[in-house]
Amino acid sequence: MKHGTLLVVDDNRNILTTVKMVTEQTFERIICLTSPSGLVTRLREDQPDVVLLDMNFSRFTTGDEGLTLLRQIKVFAPSTPVILMTGWASIDLAVAGIKAGAFDFIAKPWDNARLLDSIATALKLGSGNRPECETTDSFDRRGIVGHDPALEKVLSTVARIAPTNASVLITGESGTGKELIAEAIHYNSNRRDKPFVKVNLGGMPSTLFESEMFGHKKGAFTDAVADRAGRFEIADGGTIFLDEIGELDMGCQVKLLRVLQERRFEPLGSSRTRTVDVRVICATNADLPRMVAEKRFREDLFYRINLITVELPPLRSRRGDIAALADHFIGRLCDDSGLKRPEITPEAYRRLSSFDFPGNIRELKNIVERAVLVNSGDTLTADSFDGSRTTAAQPAPGDNTIAGNERRAIASALERNEGNISRAASELGLSRASLYRRIDKYRLNKKVSDED
Repeated sequence: MKHGTLLVVDDNRNILTTVKMVTEQTFERIICLTSPSGLVTRLREDQPDVVLLDMNFSRFTTGDEGLTLLRQIKVFAPSTPVILMTGWASIDLAVAGIKAGAFDFIAKPWDNARLLDSIATALKLGSGNRPECETTDSFDRRGIVGHDPALEKVLSTVARIAPTNASVLITGESGTGKELIAEAIHYNSNRRDKPFVKVNLGGMPSTLFESEMFGHKKGAFTDAVADRAGRFEIADGGTIFLDEIGELDMGCQVKLLRVLQERRFEPLGSSRTRTVDVRVICATNADLPRMVAEKRFREDLFYRINLITVELPPLRSRRGDIAALADHFIGRLCDDSGLKRPEITPEAYRRLSSFDFPGNIRELKNIVERAVLVNSGDTLTADSFDGSRTTAAQPAPGDNTIAGNERRAIASALERNEGNISRAASELGLSRASLYRRIDKYRLNKKVSDED
C-alpha cells in the first residue's frame, strides 16, 4: 500500500532522481525541490507525510542552512517527520539536528534499506497527528491598514508564526512598516502582556553597545553614576525588536550572537551572569546574504536570526491600499491637530495611486500630511499632492532593487528638506548617523546641513 506525499529538498538533481527511484513504491506523490525557496508553500499546499531535507545549499557547507530550514518546517508543519541528509556528516551536526526536531539523520551516500526503514518508521509515528492550519479570524492587526492581496499574504504568515517563539527576520525597503509587523507578532503571541522593547541598532554607537544592550553597574565607566538595566533585561519574558541589524559592526555582532545562543550575559562591571527569556525579532533593509558572502555579516548570526523570514512588499506592489492609507493618515492628523478633515476628490486618489513611492508608506504619510497642512480649502485635489513631491522620488528605470529604491528615497528626502540632515533623517525614520552612512554608501553628493 502506497502512502501520500514525500517532499525531497536537495540541490543535487542526481540525489533527487535516486530518491524517486528508491521511494516510488512507497509514495503516491514525490515532490522534488532543487531550492528551499518554495519550501513553505509546498508545506502548506501539499501537506507532505515525510520531508527529506538536505542540509547544505548554495555556498555554505556548515549545515546551518539545513538546521534553519528544519526549524521553519517545525513552525509551519510541526507534526511532519523530517529526515536530514548530508554529505558533510558529523556527530555534532547530527546531534544538533535531532535536538532541533529532526526525526532521523542520514549521511550520504546512504544505504537504500536504511533510508526506506527510516521513512517507514517516520510514516508509522507521524500518521494521524496533523494539526489544523492557523486562521487569521482573531488576528489583532495592531493598526496595520489595508487589505491588498500582497499585504494579506504577509499577514497570513504573521498570524501563523506569532503564537510560536520562533525568531523572525523582517526584510523590506525603508518605510514599508517593519516595526508595525514586529508589534503585530508580539501582540498576537503568548508574550503580549510582557514588554515589547524596540532597539534601533543603526543609531547606536558601537562604544555604547554593551552598556545599552546588557546594562552596567555603578562605576563600570566614568559616566556610570548608577546601576542601569540593559535592553535585554528590560525585555525579559517578552520580545526584543532589533531594528537595522544590518548596521551592526562585526565586533558587536559577536557579542550579540553569544547572548542569542546562550540567553545569558553579564552587565558591564558585574561578574554576575544573568539569564533572559526573550523572543528576538530583527529587521533590516540590507541584503544580509550578500553581506555574509562579503564577510561583512557573520554567517552564524545570520542563521540564528532568520529562522522565519517575513518580506514586506513595497507600497508600489500593494497599490490597492494607497487610498486607505491616505485616509488613515489624514484622519489621524486632523484628529490630533483639531483640523477640519478635507474632502478628497476621486482624481486626487488616482493621482496618489500613480506615484511609485520609493520611500513607501513613510513617504505617502509625509505627502498627504503636508498637503493637508498647506491646503487652504476644504478639498484636496490632484494638484494638492504635486507640490509635496519632487522628481527625485520617481523610480529610475531598471533599478528596482532594495538598494536602488533606498537611494532614491534618501535623495528625495534630502531634496525636499533642502539638504537638512536632521529633518531628512526624521522624515525617513533614521538616525542622523545612519543617514550619513547611507549618503556615503550611495555617494549622494548633496549639499547637506546640520542645522535644525
